[in-house]
Order: sequence, then structure tokens, then C-alpha cells
Amino acid sequence: MAEATPNHEFFVGYHAAPPPRLRHFLFAVMAIVLAVFALASLAVAVSTQSPGVGQFGPGGGQTFTGLLETKPYPALRLPSDKDHANPRTIPLAGEGKNGVAVVAAPLAGKRVEARGILVRRGSFDMLLTSADAMHAVSAEAPAPAAAVPLGRWRITGEICDGKCSAGAMHPGTSIAHRACANLCITGGVPAVFVSTTPVEGASFFLLADKNGGPAPDAIYDYVGLRIEIEGDLKRLDDLLVFEIDPATAKVK
Repeated sequence: MAEATPNHEFFVGYHAAPPPRLRHFLFAVMAIVLAVFALASLAVAVSTQSPGVGQFGPGGGQTFTGLLETKPYPALRLPSDKDHANPRTIPLAGEGKNGVAVVAAPLAGKRVEARGILVRRGSFDMLLTSADAMHAVSAEAPAPAAAVPLGRWRITGEICDGKCSAGAMHPGTSIAHRACANLCITGGVPAVFVSTTPVEGASFFLLADKNGGPAPDAIYDYVGLRIEIEGDLKRLDDLLVFEIDPATAKVK
């Protein structure tokens, strides 16, 4: 009678290791599962919007002098200087979750000196200042160039507040920052639109309504969400202003 050969493919629960064929199968399954999770993690990382490289400007404070305009939000129109070949427009925000519209109103159209902390993300700057750090100066300033119309656009991106998204908070954009952004915008901090791809060389646009005033209240439902929205674009020195129509907004 022939001696029976052991069946090495038979699984026995109390053995130290599974049989070779089963072991190879389990290793293959584990490799596939790990690869799927790695690819899924990569897809999430790629599709998630970067919190950006917003930062506070150099030094504990900086002083700027330029023509103060109040629409759509208070901003300083700065002439070119030794460090900047072209004129600039820097929006203003106040301390905490507040804007400076009330303080800026009497200074509209005047040459103003403002001191504050500069926050920056990419090419977008915002000066955080206060009532006692803004005052008119006597020297006359040349009238800045008129805004340049750039046509009507439909752009995909996100509405957020310019202060936090420019560097006051990390992250200062996306759904995690939605409640904070709404509080800032409600308090008068300039609202901005961050596009998913650059338009006319910029990804940050100062928001306005169709008449050039502050962004309409209808934007609050869309803050922090990825949306597609239509409006007229114009260039104010180096800053783009997006005059949106909230009725055209569509969540992506």
C-alpha cells in the first residue's frame, strides 16, 4: 500500500502558517488593497485645494501712501516707486473680523497714509490697519488710471474673505473656513474670489456687485464652496475686480 503524501494546500487552523498557495494569494490581495488605498489617497490629495502660502509681510508694520477709494471696498491706489515698476491697488481690512468702510468713508478720494500689517498670498496683498493708523496727507497725488474692462467671464473657484485667505489664517479657504469667512465678510472684510486656474494672470479677484459696490449678501450661501459664477471683470492697476451676478452661481 502506497504511503499517502501530505497535502500542503490544506488549511489547518492551528498550524503556524497558511499553505503556500493560500499565502501567495493573501499577499497578492494585500498588495492590491494597499495599492488601491495609495491611489485613493493620491487622488484626494491632488483634488484638495491647497491652503496656500499666505503669509504676513516683513516687519511689524508698514506704511503706504496713496489715493483712497471706497468701492467696492476701501483700497489704496499706490503709484509706482523704486521697488514697483507699476501702480498697485491694496485692499484694506481692519482688526479682528471687521472692515474699515466707516473709517475710510470721510477719506474717500484723498491722499491717505495708512500704516498696518501686510498679509500676502501669491500676488494678492491686503493691509490690516485701523482708524488711528489712517489719515489724510496734504501732498497732492496724481489721479490713478481708470479701471480697464476685461469683458464678461464665467469662472470656477471659491468665495472667501480676503483677510484670512491672504495669510491671516491657515487654511483661510475651503469648507473648513466657511463660518469664519462669512463672519469676516459680514463684518466688512473685503470678499475675494479665488479661481481654480489663473485668469488674465491672476487667481485672486476682489468681489463686487454688478454696480461696482460691495459683494451682494447672496454670496453667503456660496462661501467656502467650489462654484462656477459669471460676471464682468475689470483691472484696477494690478488688481482684478470681479463684478458677479449671484443668480448665475452653480455649485460644482
